[in-house]
Amino acid sequence: MKLNPDCIRDILFLVEETCDYDNYLDCPEEIPELLTEKYTLNQFYYHVKQCELSGLIRGVHWNITGSCSIRDLTPYGHQLLADIRSETNWNKTKEIAQKVGSTSLDAISKIASDVIASLIKSQF
Repeated sequence: MKLNPDCIRDILFLVEETCDYDNYLDCPEEIPELLTEKYTLNQFYYHVKQCELSGLIRGVHWNITGSCSIRDLTPYGHQLLADIRSETNWNKTKEIAQKVGSTSLDAISKIASDVIASLIKSQF
């Protein structure tokens, strides 16, 4: 399956919004309708797995039924989400990724970090 960076971003937002010290995300029960309209469950779970394997989320428990629960974002997940939270920064990140021809999570993370660094530098 082709990696969809928008799905990754949507999952990170959902985990951030839902999870805290006492609460975890129970999928598919707590997946908002907006996301089920954008992605199939197969796409959603594939991208959850990619987030898990990439160290963006932690505490993922896969059930025998194929559903899962997610405990929280990792520090790396929080950092990436902070860098791509703004629509402007996210669109710039995706634009650069398309130009360089790589939408891997590693490339997205590096580009987003550089977009933020450039914005910070422009403030001085």
